[in-house]
Amino acid sequence: MPDATALDQATTMIENAWGRPIEALESLAVRSPSEDPLLRSVMHIRSSLVVTDNAVGVHQDRLHALSRPGRVPAFYDLERITGSAADLRVVQAESRTSLQAISHVIEARESAATAGRAPAARLAQAAVARSGHAPRVLAQSPDQPAPAAASGPSVAALGPHR
Repeated sequence: MPDATALDQATTMIENAWGRPIEALESLAVRSPSEDPLLRSVMHIRSSLVVTDNAVGVHQDRLHALSRPGRVPAFYDLERITGSAADLRVVQAESRTSLQAISHVIEARESAATAGRAPAARLAQAAVARSGHAPRVLAQSPDQPAPAAASGPSVAALGPHR
C-alpha cells in the first residue's frame, strides 16, 4: 500500500473493523446514529480526512508545478515552494492524526466488545494464569499442586515500622 492515501487506509481500517462496505456504514451512521456511536465518531473523523486528503492533493500538485524537471524557479517562486512544502507537511500530519484517532476508536470498540464477557470468565482466566506462576515448596514434588497463597499480611508486617 505505498501509494494508498490516508483516506484509503482509513476506509480499509473501518471496513475491516465493522465488516461492511463503507457505503453501507455511511448510511447506517446517518440513519441511526444512536445505535452505534463509535461508528458515527469514526465516520466524522473520516469525513474530516476527506477534506485533508483533498488538501494533500492540492499541495502536491502545486509543488510539482513549481518544481517540475527542467524548470528553474524564479526568486519569488522560492517562497511559494517553501510555503507549499510547509503546508503539505501540516496537512499530512493532520492526516496521520486522523488515522491514529480512527485506530483508537476501533481499539475502544474492540475492548468494549471483550469487556462485555462475563466477569466470572475473566476471573477464571486470571486464576489460571496466576496458578502457573505459584512458587513450589522445596520439599514438594513436582507432581503435587502448589499450596494456596496467604490471603492476609504476614505477622512480621503487623509490627511497628521504623
